[in-house]
Amino acid sequence: MITYKRCSEVSMDLIYEGFNIGFSDYMIKINMPKDAFISRFFGTEGNSLDHSFIALDDDKSIGIVFGGVKNYEGVKTMRCGTLAVDPSYRGKGISQRLMQLHKEKAVEEGCKQLFLEVIAGNERAISFYKKLGYDKIYDLSYFSLEEANSLKEKEKLKLDIRPSNIEELKLLRERLRDIHINWQNDVEYIEKSEGQLTLGAYINDKIAGIISMNKNTKISFIWVESLLRQNGIGTSLLMSASKELQLSKISIGFPNNASVQQFITKTGFKRDNIAQYEMYLPL
Repeated sequence: MITYKRCSEVSMDLIYEGFNIGFSDYMIKINMPKDAFISRFFGTEGNSLDHSFIALDDDKSIGIVFGGVKNYEGVKTMRCGTLAVDPSYRGKGISQRLMQLHKEKAVEEGCKQLFLEVIAGNERAISFYKKLGYDKIYDLSYFSLEEANSLKEKEKLKLDIRPSNIEELKLLRERLRDIHINWQNDVEYIEKSEGQLTLGAYINDKIAGIISMNKNTKISFIWVESLLRQNGIGTSLLMSASKELQLSKISIGFPNNASVQQFITKTGFKRDNIAQYEMYLPL
């Protein structure tokens, strides 16, 4: 008999089991140790056990949906952190029921929208979410620079590049409130991430640019004051951060943003094969 419970009512072993079996045939191979799984999905990603649900066949874990709630760009939002069902149980309405529970919890929490990311090309999943009422709103593109040491100094201004902090990022994010930043690059995500380095570029003690980058090669946030662009500030920040983190490769993912894309393309980044869509459902 198939039953559904909140993840807060079951063991982490069952949740981890459901995750692994649900992604066992996924287009991208996932092999994540349990500790890393917990740290990522119920830490950095912002999911909550009380906002997540599990499907069980007797004592066997056969499906999971993770949910996280936060005020995202001024709107209280429930994000679907992941949805996965055991391949042998698909087509039995389990995904629909899990997503129904996910939506009901969002309404109960007073959320005004649902949101998720899906890999471009996963037409089965995209069609499923569209039937639930979700619409594709943003494209998420991913780029990599395979040789970080290929970056060349272009600085035309006298910069003081030094460590910054999350508080300065938060203040800057308030200034950029009308610019969409994806969930995994938002300040709250950065604040929870281990191995994060944030550097500011200053001219006469006034901030001219900032970068937040992770030891896993990912650029989480990069910004240069609009009137100071084309002066090598972004490249200098990239060079300083990659050198301090001792990275040979740099990666970045971001939603539709012409300025960022033009900068990284000119800097030598190449588009990755993977891309995603952000899909939303207003409540």
